[in-house]
Amino acid sequence: MSATEKLAVGALFSALLLIAPGFVLHQAPRFPGSLPGSLLGIAAALLFVLLLAYTLVKRIPWLRRRVGPGAVLSFHVYAGVVGALLGILHSGHAYRSPLGVALVVAMLAVVGSGFVGRYYLLHVGAELKDQRAALEAMQARYAAFATVPSAAVVPADEGSARRLAAAIADLEWAIARRDALKRALSRWTVMHVAAALAMYALLALHAWSGFYYGLRWLAP
Repeated sequence: MSATEKLAVGALFSALLLIAPGFVLHQAPRFPGSLPGSLLGIAAALLFVLLLAYTLVKRIPWLRRRVGPGAVLSFHVYAGVVGALLGILHSGHAYRSPLGVALVVAMLAVVGSGFVGRYYLLHVGAELKDQRAALEAMQARYAAFATVPSAAVVPADEGSARRLAAAIADLEWAIARRDALKRALSRWTVMHVAAALAMYALLALHAWSGFYYGLRWLAP
């Protein structure tokens, strides 16, 4: 996972979070059924279908040997975020249909849980590693105070030891909280898969309803 990928996906994800609640400022109820709106929706649906390529590569051994899993995973990440952005633009922020609202929620849950698993948890893990290394160094320094004979201890050393003990306690508390957060988010895969199953079911129903009730831009 390169720094460029982190920056690009982070920017796309931030844009998605900013655009999704745009219905507060703007709504275009007729846009989803227009030609540009339909093309955006079709592009989003195709990208979401292509996301399944990662599942196939991951589950089928001969595909995994022929296709680099890393490249497919990167495509999976980019396609998911871009597909969600196109889906939000397709909606025209006209969140009036229960089916459409449910699809948007499922789509955001898929992208959000994927972002947590792919990036945020790794960031939390790296911070935990750094904090534990700092804690070990501080504990070693505190242990060194304990080896000093009491007769040789001066007031300045006592103050330093007390401040160090307080810093160790604060760092231990921070590590415990961050570790609890990591454990709570470690089930992101379950949410990701469940949200994806719901999204594909809703997406199929949404596409069927669009064709069933007719595409306005195809009307004579």
